[in-house]
Amino acid sequence: MYDLILNNARLYPMNGYASPQSPSCLAVTDGRISAIDEPGEARETVDADGAWLLPGFIDCHTHAVYAGDRSEEHAARLGGASYEEIARSGGGILTTVRAVANASEQELYASALPRLAAFLAEGVTTIEIKSGYGLDAENELKMLRVIRKLDETLPMNVTSTFLGAHTIPGNHSRESYMNLVVDEMLPAVAAENLADAVDIYVENIAFTVADMERLFAAATGHGLKLRAHTEQLSNMGGSARAAELGALSCDHLEYLEEEGVQAMASAANVAVLLPGAYYFLGESRLPPVESLRKHRVPIAVASDLNPGSSPINSLLTCMHMASSLFRLTPEEVLHGVTKNAARALGLADEVGSLDVGKRADFCLWELSSPELLCYQLGGLKPLAVYKDGQRVNHEKAAGN
Repeated sequence: MYDLILNNARLYPMNGYASPQSPSCLAVTDGRISAIDEPGEARETVDADGAWLLPGFIDCHTHAVYAGDRSEEHAARLGGASYEEIARSGGGILTTVRAVANASEQELYASALPRLAAFLAEGVTTIEIKSGYGLDAENELKMLRVIRKLDETLPMNVTSTFLGAHTIPGNHSRESYMNLVVDEMLPAVAAENLADAVDIYVENIAFTVADMERLFAAATGHGLKLRAHTEQLSNMGGSARAAELGALSCDHLEYLEEEGVQAMASAANVAVLLPGAYYFLGESRLPPVESLRKHRVPIAVASDLNPGSSPINSLLTCMHMASSLFRLTPEEVLHGVTKNAARALGLADEVGSLDVGKRADFCLWELSSPELLCYQLGGLKPLAVYKDGQRVNHEKAAGN
């Protein structure tokens, strides 16, 4: 006997096949999908009444734990200042670093709860959150503990990424700060099992390819997965080298060129596109979507939620942007927040598609077609969200 069976659902499995299916059934046992199109008895039966059944969405790149806001910088950009100019003047990421330092662990947790509840209400069942607003051991560990607590207390799979190498604090040179990240912070993070992966911002206002090589070598020694912010503002060759070193994904990629695309393709690296940052910063250089398609690099789409360059607490909004700004097809976008996003997190065997054996993370949607999720901007919510086969009350998750 199954624990749960959903009857009369139109499956959109996102396992490489995204065409409409005839009404079918899906069964759950012990929190995992145990059968598809095999009717049977269950402890709980739900009639989906022809609704679409999609995997739970995955937001594979966020900075959702932070304090304060950066609305003043937004006004400065509207007045003509660039992101790089603001960063070099001591603003940007460092503004949020100061706010995080002044916030307690409980305050960071409380402020993150409604952000994650908003994602859950849109059908996001797996989310990645990075540190990177601490920039010293005490505050980086504080952020990572909050991320772990969110995973423990919310009906979501919350993965944790150590982004100590986010920017260079004013009291350090790049070299001395990298020593701190690699020799002090990383061992402390690993000792408390506070991260699943490491990340680094490779850019002319941040860190070099050589810094990434050093960090990745140390992180691999601690058994952590590898990811990188690359080619957002310039082409430093970070994507090609990250792919060669085994990174799961390279993210942003507006300045990625053909050589980097080829390296990513050879390594089965995932290209994570972040249309929210592109939109909010008023960028004009598009990521090389046609080249990524040509070389069959898997494309993921994420919100990049953060207070400075993408204050967009909605994956659905970023899915619409990926379609309208980057010209991704609806099928590419939907694969980008399911199957390919799971690959970017190293979770492809667990989530991201409706396949027997995977976690029973899925949503029911009452839509004319799933393509509406990329077409319509605003006003869409799933009929029901299931995590590990249990229906989620997202209002309760928000603490309401």
